[in-house]
Amino acid sequence: MERKIRVCQYGAGKMSRWLMRYVIENGGELVGAMCRNPDHIGKDVSEIIGDGYPKVGVKVHSSADADKLLGQWQPDVCIIATRSTVAECEEIFTLCAKHGVNAITTCEEALYPWNSSPRLTEKLDKLAKMGHCTFTGVGYCDLFWGTLVTNLAGSSHKITKIQGSSSYNIEDYGLALAEGHGAGLSVEEFNRTIGRYNDTPSEEMKKLVESGQYVPSYMWNQNGWLCSKLGLHAVSQTQRCIPCVDKCDLESETLGMLVKAGDVTGMRAVVTTETEEGITLETECVGKIFNNEEFDRNVWTLYGEPETTVVVNNPSTVELTCATLVNRIPQLIDAPAGYVTTDRFPYNQYMVKPMNEYVTRLDY
Repeated sequence: MERKIRVCQYGAGKMSRWLMRYVIENGGELVGAMCRNPDHIGKDVSEIIGDGYPKVGVKVHSSADADKLLGQWQPDVCIIATRSTVAECEEIFTLCAKHGVNAITTCEEALYPWNSSPRLTEKLDKLAKMGHCTFTGVGYCDLFWGTLVTNLAGSSHKITKIQGSSSYNIEDYGLALAEGHGAGLSVEEFNRTIGRYNDTPSEEMKKLVESGQYVPSYMWNQNGWLCSKLGLHAVSQTQRCIPCVDKCDLESETLGMLVKAGDVTGMRAVVTTETEEGITLETECVGKIFNNEEFDRNVWTLYGEPETTVVVNNPSTVELTCATLVNRIPQLIDAPAGYVTTDRFPYNQYMVKPMNEYVTRLDY
């Protein structure tokens, strides 16, 4: 592709600081940005990026005008960095389809929504095909919970169980993620709401999730992604949500409150998937407000022959999320129209040339 890839940013919050900078510094053309935060509207995106970043000459507009702006800007790609569920992103996905704009999002469910919101994903798949564009979800989980694991599996002779745990500080993300983890609730409130389905059988849980009555953790979708990439067939899947507490009061800037000792700082969500092939996936995400002694950690163990464990301490989860997404942009453009999850993409690639030089489609 000879010209620069035209990119717009939808959601100019915390994550966009890195997303917009990485687009610019990887040779993309940032043509616009949208946000609902009135404090950001009207600012040059350099003020959002911060750290004395040079003026870009692109102002943040109100996301209420997304339909008109997408028509004016005509971007190749819209980066969506707002909420955590596909239902919450449906409106902007629909507008992107209307304007024939490829969309890629940090929305956690969007990585593999086929096992959590199948009807909505089918709807978006049809819209994207009608608009001749591609939708996908990408992030830290795409590599550190996904391709890292499947690459590691490629060096195994026999696997009986895949066990994974990822911990992250919810203060590094937005309000939606913190609320979804139950931070700020009492233990009783948590168990009555988020943890109420802990003992629900697999078939009933599947119905609750697919009907939208229950929003599962990110590992629900991740296990679906892993099964798809590895060619496994799930026969059952359950989830348990366990509240995290701390012995000390913890200040939360994201929630705008002091979480008292003994109240919920976040949660452990454990998803167990049994497969036809006899391989069990037991994965957990531990998202909470960290105290001074805690840090992000990612641990995966493949049981079998041989038994292998990989540990990543202190990953820069936010920056890795954003870099993974931006590096996926050429593959997004090359992908067929529809809702195409990244288990169907090539393995991600570090870009040493401007991103447009990695697009191989001759008709773009």
